[in-house]
Amino acid sequence: MTSTGDLQVVRAAERHHWSNSWLDSRQSFPVTGNFNLGANAFGVLLVHNDDVIAPGEGLDAHQHASVEIVTWVVNGALVHRDSEGNEGAVLPGMAQRMSAGARVVHSERNASGRLSGERLRVVQMWVAPDDAGGPTGYAERDFTADLDAGGLVTVVSGMERDTGSGAIGIGNAYVALHASRPAAGDIVSIPAAPYVHLYAVRGEVEVTVARGRGAAGIEAAGGCAPVRLREGDAVRATRAGGLAVRGVGAAEILAWEMHAAVR
Repeated sequence: MTSTGDLQVVRAAERHHWSNSWLDSRQSFPVTGNFNLGANAFGVLLVHNDDVIAPGEGLDAHQHASVEIVTWVVNGALVHRDSEGNEGAVLPGMAQRMSAGARVVHSERNASGRLSGERLRVVQMWVAPDDAGGPTGYAERDFTADLDAGGLVTVVSGMERDTGSGAIGIGNAYVALHASRPAAGDIVSIPAAPYVHLYAVRGEVEVTVARGRGAAGIEAAGGCAPVRLREGDAVRATRAGGLAVRGVGAAEILAWEMHAAVR
């Protein structure tokens, strides 16, 4: 992990790695065997796993409580079933949110059969809720058309600002999750917040603490040079101001904007 001004850069190789015969899990915060997720949280982000699941495999029924779980499918299809009667397949370009509330039992599996050879890759993120043991809930939405239109797309938010935007609601009033698929040379701006977690899902991007933007592109704040992220790299920004993200080639990013921290 390296620091550049107000940015902490976490390279893919530095993330916690756990695997078994069917799951390869790259974790931004150690999850396996960790019974105090809040101790390692960044803002209110408790878990940020990039998981690859073998064909026909997955997690059988298990329970969660007092957590907001957001899942983003990168490749393949995820089959979800839960004790509230929700079930279906989640595909690339879709965001899924499950509010565990007091208690939810669910299973999630690679929709592809064992003989298909198609692995499932998902980014799964857990956020602390405003109220422990609150109501359960489930929502999903396909954002493919929004992403194809370019720019930054708010896919999940609990902030009053985003009411009516089409973003999926979440039980935390201080967070929003943004996604983008910038092409080479495209620039997207991540809103300023006390905590921002930016993840390079695929491709390469350059990240700068933005002060302004002139004809030549991004103007860096405080002399901060652009930081290049490749697939699996992340930036954690603390009270750094907004971030400007430039696509180096075709890329995909996920960015949590957080105005609170785990207490």
